[in-house]
Amino acid sequence: MISFKQLPLEAKAAVAAGVVFFSMVLSRSYLAEKLDRRTRHWLLRLQMAVFANTLMLMGSLHVWRSTVTMFTRSSAASSFCFMLWKIAVFVFLALAHSSFFTLPFLVAEEPYLFSLAAYTCLGAYIILIFFLFTLGSVEQAYKFLAGRDAKAVTGNKNRTAIKPVLAVMLTVVLTVVGLLNASQPPTVNSVDIPVHKLPSTMNNLKVVLLSDIHLGPTVGKTKLAMIVRMVKALKPDVTVIVGDLTDAEAEIIRPAVEPLGELDSPLGTYFVTGNHEYYTSDVSNWFELLKSLNIQPLHNENVKIVSPKSVHDWFCLAGVDDIEADVLRYSGHGMDLKKALRGCSSEHAIVLLAHQPIAAKWALQERPDINLILSGHTHGGQMFPLNAGAYLLNPFFVGLYKVGQNTFVYVSPGTVYFGIPMRLGSRAEITEIILRSP
Repeated sequence: MISFKQLPLEAKAAVAAGVVFFSMVLSRSYLAEKLDRRTRHWLLRLQMAVFANTLMLMGSLHVWRSTVTMFTRSSAASSFCFMLWKIAVFVFLALAHSSFFTLPFLVAEEPYLFSLAAYTCLGAYIILIFFLFTLGSVEQAYKFLAGRDAKAVTGNKNRTAIKPVLAVMLTVVLTVVGLLNASQPPTVNSVDIPVHKLPSTMNNLKVVLLSDIHLGPTVGKTKLAMIVRMVKALKPDVTVIVGDLTDAEAEIIRPAVEPLGELDSPLGTYFVTGNHEYYTSDVSNWFELLKSLNIQPLHNENVKIVSPKSVHDWFCLAGVDDIEADVLRYSGHGMDLKKALRGCSSEHAIVLLAHQPIAAKWALQERPDINLILSGHTHGGQMFPLNAGAYLLNPFFVGLYKVGQNTFVYVSPGTVYFGIPMRLGSRAEITEIILRSP
């Protein structure tokens, strides 16, 4: 029987990741009631950071072997340039690994340069791993289809070197493109949506949708202030924020949130929680902070949005807690559609705010008379190659969907980004929704 010491490093990392994951399951199951919320919050974040790093260790070993070890027997291995390359690869991997520890320790009004560098390296790391794996798979497929002896093919050093060099070049190009794309202001996307039973006096009512701003290690006050200016220029009747506004505790990042107080939509600004609000374990303080900025949280509740032209015309705007609250056993929170729609009859139009598209799907299964659901969460995949996973995991991915005869679902691709300051294959968006009466 092989002992743990005899296992290769990748296998040891996999075992370590399994142990950390098992500890996460145990702590969630058996310590949830014994630890206070803040302690559980820090324990979960620490476990997540360690789990991610143990998983990444397998990839990092592959990156090192592909980009450094492979070339140690070449004539350039003793050169000063190769020494600099080794240092660069090591720093790159170290920064990528450290990104997960910036969230609990490096959050302020504006992002720290270290956090931006660490998350940029994490994004590049994901792209590099993808290309190394893809090119390696292509190489293996070529060997199989060509029917050649594996040693004869791998014996060609020049051919072997092509794979990591090409992977690094593609990674650099896509990283630069992703950074430039994410640094641009979000695009304003205007969408007309017919809303069944919307009063004629409310035709052309303008709702601005924000989602997934993710104030935290790489998003701060400057970006939020820019978004607020753009929203005010659109002069919406209603502004809604459908979750994942923040990744940090309210007190830590309070100065960065101040621009939200400048939102002045005449029919109100409303907020529902996303999964990341529950990761902060500070939802109650966030509710109080948002209320002080004249933003109303919809905590499984609804409000009547009354027509400016007639007090007798209105529609029901409801919001549900994010479904992650149930998973985390967050006391007093969790998606409760019946409570959220209490008093909202099918005689009036119903608009629901639900952060995750899967919650939108569940809501329509329970209440098919909902006319419009506004969601976020997916980020449109945010960056290649994560787009495919986000597409497969969500019943609605991005944009406008028609469900049945009189229901629409709109999924925002996000107004900023989460962590990694890159976008590839997606674009940040402020959505201007024009409600049309039938």
